[in-house]
Amino acid sequence: MSGSAAVRLTAFVRGQVQGVGFRWWTRSQALRLGLVGWARNTDDGRVEVVAEGARQACDDLLAALRSGQTPGTVTAVIERWDDPKGNLRGFLER
Repeated sequence: MSGSAAVRLTAFVRGQVQGVGFRWWTRSQALRLGLVGWARNTDDGRVEVVAEGARQACDDLLAALRSGQTPGTVTAVIERWDDPKGNLRGFLER
């Protein structure tokens, strides 16, 4: 798959990621990369991130989530790749 092909990334981020500005930081990274989607807290303490756009941009976001340079502390990131749905606009904190 080429770096410009559109994809949908769903990432579940585990660690100390709620109440530390993690969703805001993720939004800023996604917007910088030209992605659309959202980030939301889950009931079990994770943050769910859904992003659509170019494969390379999604790879870059995933690398940022795993970089150790995020707010809080990330202990694991589980990723899933799908075809884009094309129904997202902007990048929201939910």
